[in-house]
Amino acid sequence: MSSREGAIARAERCFDEGRYIAALRRLVAVRTESQRPDSMAELRRYCEGTIPALLDGMGFSSTVVENPKPGFGPVALATRIEDPSRPTVLIYGHGDVVHGQSGRWSEGLDPWSVVERDGRWYGRGVVDNKGQHLIAIEALRAILQERGRLGFNAKIFIETGEEVGSPGLRELIASEPDRFAADFFIGLDGPRQARAVPELRLGARGGVAFDLVVQLREHAAHSGHWGGVLADPGFILSHALSSIVTRDGRILVDGWTPKQIPDAVRRACAGLVFEDIPGLPQPDTGWGEPGLSKAERIYAWTSVIVLSFITGHPDAPTNAVQPEARARLQVRHTVEVDGTEIIPALRRHLEATGLGQVRVTPVAERDTFPAGRTDPDNDWVTFTAASLQRTAGQAPNMVPNSSGGNPTEVFLSGLGAPVLWIPSGYAGSNQHAPDEHGLPEMLRDGLRLMTGVWWDLGDLRG
Repeated sequence: MSSREGAIARAERCFDEGRYIAALRRLVAVRTESQRPDSMAELRRYCEGTIPALLDGMGFSSTVVENPKPGFGPVALATRIEDPSRPTVLIYGHGDVVHGQSGRWSEGLDPWSVVERDGRWYGRGVVDNKGQHLIAIEALRAILQERGRLGFNAKIFIETGEEVGSPGLRELIASEPDRFAADFFIGLDGPRQARAVPELRLGARGGVAFDLVVQLREHAAHSGHWGGVLADPGFILSHALSSIVTRDGRILVDGWTPKQIPDAVRRACAGLVFEDIPGLPQPDTGWGEPGLSKAERIYAWTSVIVLSFITGHPDAPTNAVQPEARARLQVRHTVEVDGTEIIPALRRHLEATGLGQVRVTPVAERDTFPAGRTDPDNDWVTFTAASLQRTAGQAPNMVPNSSGGNPTEVFLSGLGAPVLWIPSGYAGSNQHAPDEHGLPEMLRDGLRLMTGVWWDLGDLRG
């Protein structure tokens, strides 16, 4: 007789007997660097050949959906509809990776080969994101082998432009909403807060990037002749920055922070378990919004950082009053803050503080993305959290929204379905850097957890 335990045991054998890593090696070997302009052939190969081959024999109908924005990678879509009256889940992953950075990895490591060393699996995409969407697929396979059917409908959606801001994704969803329609969405991406604690994330903060520019004249002027009588753009810009954030990190711009944190978000933050990972920084005492916990500052509040700040020529300073100073800032905000008002609010703030000469200039579109969050009290959230707890024997970390970026809002608004993320990476994985790696015990745990979720979804009645 088929059983939940039997399905999970099949998933464990898939991992322990080497079938999972063998499949992972095939995925990692495809050089899907979406940040490279010459990557299209490999992105297409991943969608047209690699993913369909992985799903062979699983009863999925596979197709490639072209990106509505010319020059960007397609989407691999695989669909298995067992019964239209049963729930449908849209399963998300991204097949593209950042630059492989060959030659910068440690000796004996290659971004396009999975290498096992010192209890880690190295390779570009092992955690971001090939190894994670592979978890979802192999968990589906375990259910089919154990039960003979899923008991629900599944659509696997693998995009190839996430690392360049998912160009065309919003237009694609809007153009064919019925094709991608689902009762809920599960994406497998990102790191957990604690390696040994399962995690459920419900969205992402939005991001807005812009330049602050003080342009006073065309040319620099001799510091001995003109210092003290010409305004210095570096100091003016410094005053603008200090008007935005206090010396202890509290944001002063009206309209940049939530008026209040929703109760459900506060409850989720209160239950979070964090893990201190050696080598990673710790929060600085006394920095940020007073009265908030670490979790609330990261997941329920606004942050702003200075990405760069320059005046003159730092590599070769000259004795001159400089003509210009500029800084690039990035604001991360929750759904309680209107992202389209970030720059107008800052302009009003600078005018009110007598710094209207500081120009605020938006930057590239890909550096601005909207916030999105599923209600922590949503029924699909409750169902998935209960399934994860049943498998793990402990409640998952319920993260209201990722601190990083992901396309939550695109699917929330485009499909009208709740969006959930279940990560199996960890913060020390060198994601986006040389020596990217995953921890096999976490990938194995993710496979067990997802098999439990799929089994429980197939058991739903009514």
